[in-house]
Amino acid sequence: MTEHPLALAVNGRERLLADRLIAFEPREPERTDSVVVVGLGYVGLPTACALRSPTAQVTGFDISEDRLRAIKTGEVDLPELERKALSASLAAGDLQLSCDPSVLGGADAVIVCVPTPVDTAHEPDLAALRAACETVVSFARRGQVIILTSTTFVGTTRQLLVEPLAERGLRVGTDVHVAFSPERIDPGNFDHVQRETPRVVGGATQRCAERAAEVVRRMTDSVYLVSSPEVAELTKLYENIFRAVNLALANEIADACAVLDLDPIEVTIAAGTKPYGFLGSFPGPGVGGHCIPCDPYYLLWQLGRQGLSVPVIEQAMQSIDQRPGRVVQRVVEMLGEAVLDHSGARVLIAGVSYKAGVRDLRESPALPILAGLRRLGIDVHYYDPLLPEITLADGTALTGEQSPRGRDWDVTVLHTLHPGIDYSWARDCPRVLDATYQFDAVPHRRVL
Repeated sequence: MTEHPLALAVNGRERLLADRLIAFEPREPERTDSVVVVGLGYVGLPTACALRSPTAQVTGFDISEDRLRAIKTGEVDLPELERKALSASLAAGDLQLSCDPSVLGGADAVIVCVPTPVDTAHEPDLAALRAACETVVSFARRGQVIILTSTTFVGTTRQLLVEPLAERGLRVGTDVHVAFSPERIDPGNFDHVQRETPRVVGGATQRCAERAAEVVRRMTDSVYLVSSPEVAELTKLYENIFRAVNLALANEIADACAVLDLDPIEVTIAAGTKPYGFLGSFPGPGVGGHCIPCDPYYLLWQLGRQGLSVPVIEQAMQSIDQRPGRVVQRVVEMLGEAVLDHSGARVLIAGVSYKAGVRDLRESPALPILAGLRRLGIDVHYYDPLLPEITLADGTALTGEQSPRGRDWDVTVLHTLHPGIDYSWARDCPRVLDATYQFDAVPHRRVL
């Protein structure tokens, strides 16, 4: 098993606390001959690909026929090597695709990987997860292992799987085995591949945990067992809440650096030389993606219903939510400094996906930035070769610029810089707002 030291700021006692980790060591050969992955999005598809094997049948189940067609034709947001491996697996039959829920009944293991977003009021939207779990429960049979990976509030595994299965007369821990194992997929980051990323498993019973770990271990070299699904559920929330608080702090330090005329990237890198007690993040135009802007609200919602206030988390999420507005404000300030009326000014947003190297627009700060500038009457466009067309929250469809010229824009906002893309044209723009803080190829750039 790969060794992974604990990432804890506990005054050097990580090695002592590591003894509390319960590493799963299989006692017997794998017995899961067939696995169905429910949901083939950013988590489900890589999960299915990681599980594929010549000796076990893996089926990806999704209710969207359009999604299945996109997977078959390779029109998915995966690195080139993974797309080729996916195509080879489909051709060899190692991975099959289906929108027929009856495939669930024949599986030895079922892994639920559906999205868990929040609504406009920042409350959990469990529609997809509830529907998926209801389908899984309806087709469940004795001997199955059912694993939930979708990030959600504490108690969901018990509420949506354990209790409904019991109502069907299936004894969890004896007839079926249920566990929660949070996904740890980092899209676009080749340093964090699934095989080398440890996973946590919390079972409804000890035997549930062990059976689920047998399945999860097919995707990673390191599996750690915790005492319950609830512990595993809160573990995932804690991981992403930590990132949210850390990113909010990084943005505040960047604001402090602006007042003190210092470079926040240099300060962060210097602080990062300390080998203990510090884990830095870089500032930016906001926080996007499927996890950090959403997951903390699952805990905030749950604790709020129980009357508990957690002000650090609340303030961090408020700070994150306000960050795109700061970008809009800075654009207006830069136009004002140039004595340009912002009404009708031409502004280009460079890069609109939430993260470099991915074609994922979910919760991207670029969306409220584009909308906010449009509301001010600014003629705003965008450039992102990975996303040629996008749609704003109000339904406005935008088509990206194909070959921008810097001199054509009053302000260029560097939002997301994709690897392998040439942004040298930005040097010709008279005003550049570098929301990444890292594009020093433009000497006259400004930062937030």
